[in-house]
Amino acid sequence: MGALPSTDRGRLTRQRIVAAATEVVAEKGALGASLDEVGARAPASRSQLYHYFDDKIDLLRAVAEATNDTVLDGQRDLFDHLDTWDGLGRWADALVALQQERGGQGGCPIANLLGQLGERDDAIRAVLASGFDRWEVAIRAGLAAMVESGELRPDADAAWLASSTLASLQGGLVLSQARRDPLALRRALDGALALIASNRPG
Repeated sequence: MGALPSTDRGRLTRQRIVAAATEVVAEKGALGASLDEVGARAPASRSQLYHYFDDKIDLLRAVAEATNDTVLDGQRDLFDHLDTWDGLGRWADALVALQQERGGQGGCPIANLLGQLGERDDAIRAVLASGFDRWEVAIRAGLAAMVESGELRPDADAAWLASSTLASLQGGLVLSQARRDPLALRRALDGALALIASNRPG
């Protein structure tokens, strides 16, 4: 791992490099992204790149971490309200609305990187897996709170429901991306919400 910056200026430089690398990877793929292009876009010299990152793989690992944060931080306010039926619905609607804005393009950035790098570098795979873990934990926390409040039955398995919901979400994103049709995600999330609703009391 390259040097971790100890100054504000250094931290800003490293963040700028990671942001540029994330853009290049999104446009050209992880394997097609070159350090020269990242440096030109940052802008940053070769010596700066190698000061903060050992090599391209080290930089891609930082891109994976940044991608996790971008995807999850973008849902932070929604995650805070997954403990109610309305909150669950708003979360699902927001994800579908985003795909509608994009015309079904893009899919899940975490899954996209996993597909490109997961079988090539185990450390990057683990970073991206941790992003999915954080996503699932947020869903599980909301569902567990619904069990506590009586919105779901005491025997409802929040962990199982959260895992199933995340799997439905990811499958819906893949189909929406392949078909350029957000309806696939809408149906996948409606199915997940129906499964959760089947655990309501009475």
